[in-house]
Amino acid sequence: MKDNTPTPHIGAKLGEIAETVIMAGDPLRAKFMAEKFLENPVQFNNIRSMLGFTGTHNGKRVSVMGHGMGMASIGIYSYELFNFYDVKTIIRVGSAGSLHMDLNVGDLCIAMGACTNSNYAMQYELAGTFAPIADFDLLRGAANAAEKFGYRYKVGNVMSSDTFYTENAHNDRWINMGVLAIEMEAAALYMNAARAGKRALTILTISDHILKGEATTAEERQNTFTKMMDVAFSLV
Repeated sequence: MKDNTPTPHIGAKLGEIAETVIMAGDPLRAKFMAEKFLENPVQFNNIRSMLGFTGTHNGKRVSVMGHGMGMASIGIYSYELFNFYDVKTIIRVGSAGSLHMDLNVGDLCIAMGACTNSNYAMQYELAGTFAPIADFDLLRGAANAAEKFGYRYKVGNVMSSDTFYTENAHNDRWINMGVLAIEMEAAALYMNAARAGKRALTILTISDHILKGEATTAEERQNTFTKMMDVAFSLV
């Protein structure tokens, strides 16, 4: 493999990032994970303040890194990690808005598949609609871990939206199709993993309930959503 590192967006050299990377949209959440879960973390990236660290967890080498907001951003970072840093597995931990009456604030949503209103898949020039899905072994492991920890969770489809503020959300139509929650990155991550022949999973904490009008604060989202992290690190 040609060494294309450092990349325009990641300042690490080849070998400084582990084969498994746990990612979060907020780089400060990545820093939080490094401090809470990693032994001897070493920072490998600060370009655009998108913090990244490599350390060990229970003796196994793992990296954590931010990926920013939206499919365009995670599309760049996950592409570079998969294709230039020989990363084998990316697990995204993030927040989502619930569309299910029994998926409450603080519950986990494990994204088996990711619907989307994005044109991200157009680059592949497929003669149809691609269905972005998680790696099954990671999915099964996450569900088993959530059961072991005793965390409330649901597994199913999420909606990866290109827009946070939208004129016409049509949430009722996604609800009618059994979609559990809305987030902004899983579809692009799953497509990049599929194209690279790698593994990916998204584990979400419900930060707000769109139907019930419930929400959490930005500080709570940054520092208290640790259940999804427990599940993610159990997969390393």
